Amino acid sequence: MERGYRADTMGHMGPSVTAIAANHSSPPPRWAVWSAHLTTLVVLPSGLWRIAMALGRPAGYTTEGFRPFQTAEAKLSMVALSVVCELLAFLTIGLVRPWGDVVPRWIPLIGGRVVRPAAAIVPAALGALALTWLWSDLPWWWTYPHDDMTAVGALVVGILYQPLVLWGPLLGAVTFSYYRRHRRGRPIPPAERHLNAPTSSAGRRPVPSAAAAVSGSGRIRSGRRRRRGPGR
Repeated sequence: MERGYRADTMGHMGPSVTAIAANHSSPPPRWAVWSAHLTTLVVLPSGLWRIAMALGRPAGYTTEGFRPFQTAEAKLSMVALSVVCELLAFLTIGLVRPWGDVVPRWIPLIGGRVVRPAAAIVPAALGALALTWLWSDLPWWWTYPHDDMTAVGALVVGILYQPLVLWGPLLGAVTFSYYRRHRRGRPIPPAERHLNAPTSSAGRRPVPSAAAAVSGSGRIRSGRRRRRGPGR
């Protein structure tokens, strides 16, 4: 018992927390994992474009159109917006990773606590709706006038921003997968039952119940009687 407890402690996660997380969720499907990682990529092109502007590149704007972005406040806001968008997109990975079930230990005050499903599902679902609505006009980017940009700049910037249309739907799909895996009363598929089976303190093999042990020993004894045959 002591050896198994120490192994869990060295993994920065107590045995009770590990058991709770294992019993209340199942592994995410592969499509959800890919979608979560893709979310961090769809915000990258527009973020790099804003950082290029913060570094003094016109990035598609005319001389007059780029002048408002040359102030220190504008440069700081563009860098901050790029970083915040990437961090928010990175949070989507938590919906398919263990730290979406248990808060990492290094986070102050709440480290090591089990994440309530509603605490992740509600903000993620609202964020998916907001992002879908926010970027819904991007496919019509080229139909709007861009007098402060060059013709090539308007074309390139529109291309760089188009992936943001996928941000909301991708987040919504991953959130729905997280909800399905954490909803109460969900029947566990046969392929996942061995992943949620109780383990011994050392984590080596499943712990058989008392009923299973008794029935198993009864089958062994009855089998021995049949092999002996009558008169032996």
